[in-house]
Amino acid sequence: MKKVFSLFVLLFLFGCALNNSPTSKVEELLNKYQMLDADIKSEIDSITDKENLTETQKDRYKKIIESQYKNLSYEIKDEKIDGDIATITVQIKVTDYKKVIKEVDEEFKDKEYTLEEYNNAKLDKLEKAKDTVVYTLELNVNKTGDEWKVDSLSNIDKKKLQGMY
Repeated sequence: MKKVFSLFVLLFLFGCALNNSPTSKVEELLNKYQMLDADIKSEIDSITDKENLTETQKDRYKKIIESQYKNLSYEIKDEKIDGDIATITVQIKVTDYKKVIKEVDEEFKDKEYTLEEYNNAKLDKLEKAKDTVVYTLELNVNKTGDEWKVDSLSNIDKKKLQGMY
């Protein structure tokens, strides 16, 4: 009985240690995007609130961003640790929304249109977007005490996650 208990304690401690590595913290962050946790949903609300959209358009745009995050795929490429600082290299694959926006902008370049018409056309194309793009992120992770924590994402990294870089 003591052996079984000792084994469970060792497995628990080993599991906790694995969840506190720089790589595991980056994976945890990216999983939050994929699972659309409360912080990510709040971020999506913030993104859509900054846009000049009707309520219906905001709802559509939220669904587009949510789909992007849910379909995000990633692969950890490298982990470099130097004391209490780590850099994790991650390759992500997302829908190429930047390409779609460029196409819509080109389509509307010499036309007369309302903002609502433009936004509806943009949202229509974003909803149908299929092409993907691969980006590389260099994420910094710092250790405070015994805990690793991912630094805030740069605006460029956020744009990459959104497929808008």
